Amino acid sequence: MSDKGDLDKLKAALHGATPQPDPAAKADAMARAMAEFDRVQGSADAVRQMSDRSDNGAGFWTGARTMFNRLTTRAALAGTASIAVIGVGLVVINPDLIERNAETRIAEPSVTGSEFAILADEASPEATTTAPLGEDEAHTSDISAAEPLPPTITPHVGSSDQALMPQANQPASAEAPAAQTQRGGEIQITGEAELEAPDQSLNGQTQLQQSLNIESQLVEEIAPSAEARMDRLRSAPEAEAVPSVPQSQPRRSLAPQSQGIDLSAVASGGHSYAAPQIRESIAAPQPDTEAFPEADRNALKVTAETPVSTFSIDVDTASYSVVRSSLNVGQMPPAGAVRIEEMVNYFPYAWPAPEAGEAPFRPSVSVMQTPWNEGTQLVTIALQGEMPALGDRPPLNLVFLIDTSGSMSAANKLPLLKQSFRLMLSELRPEDEVAIVTYAGSAGLVLEPTPASDRQTIEAALAQLGAGGSTAGQAGLAQAYAVAGNMSAEGEVTRVILATDGDFNVGISDPDALKDYIAEQRESGTYLSVLGFGRGNLDDATMQALAQNGNGTAAYIDTLNEARKVLVDQLSGALFPIADDVKIQVEWNPAAIAEYRLIGYETRALAREDFNNDKVDAGEIGAGHSVTAIYEVTPVGSPARRTDPLRYAPVNVADSPDELGFLRLRYKEPGEETSRLIETPITGDMADGGSEARFAAAIAGFGQLLTGTTYLNEWGWDEAIALANASKGTDEFGYRAEAIQLMRLAKAIEPSPFR
Repeated sequence: MSDKGDLDKLKAALHGATPQPDPAAKADAMARAMAEFDRVQGSADAVRQMSDRSDNGAGFWTGARTMFNRLTTRAALAGTASIAVIGVGLVVINPDLIERNAETRIAEPSVTGSEFAILADEASPEATTTAPLGEDEAHTSDISAAEPLPPTITPHVGSSDQALMPQANQPASAEAPAAQTQRGGEIQITGEAELEAPDQSLNGQTQLQQSLNIESQLVEEIAPSAEARMDRLRSAPEAEAVPSVPQSQPRRSLAPQSQGIDLSAVASGGHSYAAPQIRESIAAPQPDTEAFPEADRNALKVTAETPVSTFSIDVDTASYSVVRSSLNVGQMPPAGAVRIEEMVNYFPYAWPAPEAGEAPFRPSVSVMQTPWNEGTQLVTIALQGEMPALGDRPPLNLVFLIDTSGSMSAANKLPLLKQSFRLMLSELRPEDEVAIVTYAGSAGLVLEPTPASDRQTIEAALAQLGAGGSTAGQAGLAQAYAVAGNMSAEGEVTRVILATDGDFNVGISDPDALKDYIAEQRESGTYLSVLGFGRGNLDDATMQALAQNGNGTAAYIDTLNEARKVLVDQLSGALFPIADDVKIQVEWNPAAIAEYRLIGYETRALAREDFNNDKVDAGEIGAGHSVTAIYEVTPVGSPARRTDPLRYAPVNVADSPDELGFLRLRYKEPGEETSRLIETPITGDMADGGSEARFAAAIAGFGQLLTGTTYLNEWGWDEAIALANASKGTDEFGYRAEAIQLMRLAKAIEPSPFR
């Protein structure tokens, strides 16, 4: 009990020693604490939101009263209110300014990162000040909190905007629009109304009311049209940019977005309105209108079921250049842009050339172990064209058909095109002739047929070309063929060289219709070659259709070095044909080969019966050109076979069990109607083709890695790079070394899933 008594005494003593609560001291301490909190938070001078903030605008009036009470000069209030009304009307309500800003785009950003939505005049810091926020806008930040604005973006202010822009030296009274009309999608302001400063003799509340009455009148007149314009801007497609390559990163648009400016709070029938909120908007990537031929990748064939493979040769090189342009900007190429045969045929090879008196080209076949599959073999079929002496070339008539439409304005389009053609002029001889036809909205003859020796006149005609208008492709082609027909003579070679980004949007725009039109024109003996420039709206599908049916070639020029390769180093091959309608057909022996697949040539496939039909068009071989085709074949009995043999399939035995297959080629001499036939067996003891065949295999592997094929097993970028390095051979101009660097880039951008 004594212990309990001692505890009670201690408790009573402690209770007696504790001072009683002092409400006044507590309130004082709380006030000091809140004051310190406000100071640290930076809100000591700010007016806190009050409970009377509601949808009826009470919060707005409270803020207005507070502002009025803090002003020491009522005349200053009158001037400030008038200028603020005009400024808000300019930035928020004027749809003409908004739409012009919406049309502004940055074509080629000089730095990485995103561009910001800019809907206010960056030169005026005051433009970032807004009225107190409503409850539905409490979480929206002011533009002043956004990142710094890019210095290259300047809002355009037209004459109608300048009429509303307050001037520094103007008195408080200003003239503002009194009425509006709408014409051609733009709001036109007519008439004048005087906005007088509130009477200085009135009290502050009445002055503010007068200012807001004037503002309300302006809002009532303009808001309906502004809402309509904003609806059109939200629903209309964004203006197309012209990037050098398709952009994969999201870009920030200058166009008003649904999350950008909210005009729903603008009152059309009252005095109160919510201040516009300028928000940071991230737009979707610019639309990519590039088009590539659609064709399924060649599938594995069972020899017993489909022993014959037929296709047209292809000497185009555009695909490799498109792949290079994509990788050089850190992007993987579009899948449709990868045509493996064009990548392989981009490079010059030292295949055996024909002897004097032989056919204009010489075929050679090699068999080697497949780098990516130990159980299969690669059969390489190579054609090497003869190179006539320069003095034996016939006179050349060239018609440059140049796309000068608005889409060609980028530096890697029309300017590069003109530089490229200047390089080509140095390779022409005095007896050659040049004419220039342009098309943009309508076609026109810029340069009459002129001897190549008159280089000054030709270069002057090129220099005056400028981009603008839509693309009247049909009219341009028709006029170019007409000019070419007048230039051609017996024993001469006549070519139309179309230089474009492929954006045909006037006249014939369907690839099938274009194909038929060009096929009709080639019967005159005038061939058509196509040079592609630029990215973003490159219509590769149309370019391929034109070149294939115009008995010409297609190349893509992304650099001046590529222009030199195509138009200087390989000019003879591009312009002087030595064999027309060249077709390849291989019959595989089912007793020796269980499966096979052709690597590439998907867009050049022919029906089996087309091989013997001389009316079916095929590819051409130019002087000095080489063509390479690669089959992967699976020998009978190989563990690499992917399909099971048929139980009831008949056993086929070839006359020679050593034959893997039989090669047939058809071609026409230029100007002839009847084809000629070349035949040769494919045997297993043929040479492996040396470093040339191995490098071609490395490039074929490169293309397959880009397309994500399933036939490479665990063979990846490292193996492709090693094979290309080991078989690079003589690389006079560095083309093969460049390919190896592109493989390294591709590995860094998108490593193989197997590595």
